[in-house]
Amino acid sequence: MSRIYKILARDEWTAAQDVGVFTGSAVDLADGYIHFSTAAQAAETARRHFAGKADLVVLAIEADDLGAALVWEPSRGGDLFPHLYGQLSVASVLAVTDAPLGEGDVPNLGELA
Repeated sequence: MSRIYKILARDEWTAAQDVGVFTGSAVDLADGYIHFSTAAQAAETARRHFAGKADLVVLAIEADDLGAALVWEPSRGGDLFPHLYGQLSVASVLAVTDAPLGEGDVPNLGELA
């Protein structure tokens, strides 16, 4: 199993639950795909893009469950990042955890598998 993670605002997740799908945050919609990170990439993603942002959650998803819509593409430092070209079904989410602000106002992601 290869888990990937999505950091997002709690209200975005609540809205997705209401309709059964997550279509993306503002940056996802602008880029044309939903940004995910691996466990090894998530802390740096939190530091770079979510510092100072409160009331966040982290979604855990099994990458293999997303099929061909999930594409691994080079990004930060040439590292391959998972990008979902499509909607994320709420049913695909394995776990949702809080990501409170921690040291340096960076979201604390806890233990990621």
